[in-house]
This record gives sequence, structure tokens and C-alpha cells, in this order.
Amino acid sequence: MTDPEPVRETTVIHTDGDGGGGGTVIAVVLLIAVLAVLFYLFGGQLLGSKHTDVKVNVDAPAKSG
Repeated sequence: MTDPEPVRETTVIHTDGDGGGGGTVIAVVLLIAVLAVLFYLFGGQLLGSKHTDVKVNVDAPAKSG
């Protein structure tokens, strides 16, 4: 009598894509937070140059006696 051939099964597991995008959401939130901090620290000068023309004229005190 001959032995029956064993049954072979193949399982294919796909792991590419469909990760949910949680890492991308965290990266975008962190990027926005860093940009907000930089905007706060530099007073809005990152978006354009604010030319401030400040002239300070102080008279010297008079010489006494």
C-alpha cells in the first residue's frame, strides 16, 4: 500500500500599506507645533521682513558750572 501525499498549505500575509497613517498625523502635528513656536519666538518676522525705522534723539544734559 502506498502512503498518501501530505497536504501542503500556503499562507500569504500582506504587510505592505494600510498602516493607518498614525505616524504621519503625529509628524504633521509636531511640525505645526514647531512652526508655531518659531513664529512666536521671532515675532512674525519669518513671513516677511518688518523694517522698523527707529530714531532716538536724546539731548545731552547741560554742563553745569
